[in-house]
Amino acid sequence: MSDAPTDTPPAAAAAATAADPAAEKAAADSSAAAAAAAKDPVHTIGGTEYKYLADGKYDVIICGTGTTECILSGLCAVNKKKVLHIDRNNFYGAKAASLNLTNLFQKFKKREPTKEEFAKHGSNRDWNVDLVPKFLMASGELVKLLIHTKVTRYLDFKVIDGSYVAKGKSGKRFTVSKVPSSAGEALASPLMGFFQKNKLRNFLSWLQNVQPDSKVAGKLNLETSTTADVFKWFGLDGNSQSFIGHAMALQNSDDYLTQNCMPTLMALKLYGNSLARHGGSPYLYPLYGLGGLAEGFARLCAVFGGTFMLHQPIDELLTDSSGKVIGVRAGDQVATAPHIIGDPSYFPPEKLNTGKKVVRSICFLNHGIDQTKGNESCQIIIPALQVKASGYPARTKDIYVSVVSFAHMVAPKGKYIAIVSTEVETDNPLQELAAGIQLLGKIEERFDAVEDGLSGKADRAADNCHISGSYDGTSHFGSVAADVVRIYKAVTGEDIDMSIDAKLGE
Repeated sequence: MSDAPTDTPPAAAAAATAADPAAEKAAADSSAAAAAAAKDPVHTIGGTEYKYLADGKYDVIICGTGTTECILSGLCAVNKKKVLHIDRNNFYGAKAASLNLTNLFQKFKKREPTKEEFAKHGSNRDWNVDLVPKFLMASGELVKLLIHTKVTRYLDFKVIDGSYVAKGKSGKRFTVSKVPSSAGEALASPLMGFFQKNKLRNFLSWLQNVQPDSKVAGKLNLETSTTADVFKWFGLDGNSQSFIGHAMALQNSDDYLTQNCMPTLMALKLYGNSLARHGGSPYLYPLYGLGGLAEGFARLCAVFGGTFMLHQPIDELLTDSSGKVIGVRAGDQVATAPHIIGDPSYFPPEKLNTGKKVVRSICFLNHGIDQTKGNESCQIIIPALQVKASGYPARTKDIYVSVVSFAHMVAPKGKYIAIVSTEVETDNPLQELAAGIQLLGKIEERFDAVEDGLSGKADRAADNCHISGSYDGTSHFGSVAADVVRIYKAVTGEDIDMSIDAKLGE
């Protein structure tokens, strides 16, 4: 029997109503809408009559309860849109869910854990295992969305203990060093030599005066300079560039060096601002796993009258004579809306682009990662150049290792969850993770997955569909926040206010 969360919409709405008096009116409105639907329970589409699915007519239908979709669900409901949110699964989170032990084994090994495996790993109630490894940047846009919608009332966060970068040594070995989080750590760090540290200090001092609308800073023209130009100006060598670009600006390849410098400079400022929030590292993680983000926004949507239907497969996207999608069909029931939002798995191939595949390995450990001082959580980035320097096959994309543990209520006492991920570049994806797997030491259990990188075609005619992108191989939420902002404006015609201070309570 699955222990996955299976909150029904009424239960979620009731819980939200108890927590928020503003839900009382929303619940009454929802009941009135249901009564109205009962009087007129039939859609006629193309000459065929269908029963209403839920209330039948909505402003927005959202397919899938991934992080992106649930954030949009909450935002649209707050914007007074009537929302129907459907997922074929019986749990929140879709491909970004946090699963218990039984669900994890069923998904990856097509069976339930044995008695011996339960005895070894612990009970279902102790596990909330993320399917994708993602941390929140403390001053990033996703945190601003949490604060903007007040979803933080439903969630608690813990600062990730440290951010690390690996430097390759011969013999397929690595030195793992903490990305400095203070001036003292920077001076003692083995990542750079003494003279390079002075040059980095000069660079970071200059960066403080660079703003998003800056066109010139000192003697550098920011409109025409590449990132490589900026690094050259400050005398930063290849080793320093690798550390700055990959561990701080979070670029996952060296392509950024030949591109305009401003996106990288802004990414570095975001890293610095996030690091200053809490110290230790710039990353936050929700207790009980990333699935809590989806559930938090689901509660928000319920407060404002949204309808949720879990374990509800969709048989067809309904189109009109011009080819625009106008609703969804489940059996003999349909619901219509002028906007259909969803993850790529709910849309036909002709609407999708297939990008890079992503490979991930979820590993259970009974120890922390060597060279991280026994931290209960961390991120380790292995830049592509360092993978090659250690003797592994050359590659262009970085490898990410994210670690959380019992301290985050995602595993039993003494257990750790490490997820190694990267973009696929060869015909042997799992072998591409070898450099990251090598850092983990003894692994108690391993679950592997290779997934397509899908997104909606940008050049398709306006068809009422708003398709989010698949989760990339990085360990942060940058692409998710960008998707939310893009889709929200397409649906509402409005920009989300991102000028607020990204400050969470301690």
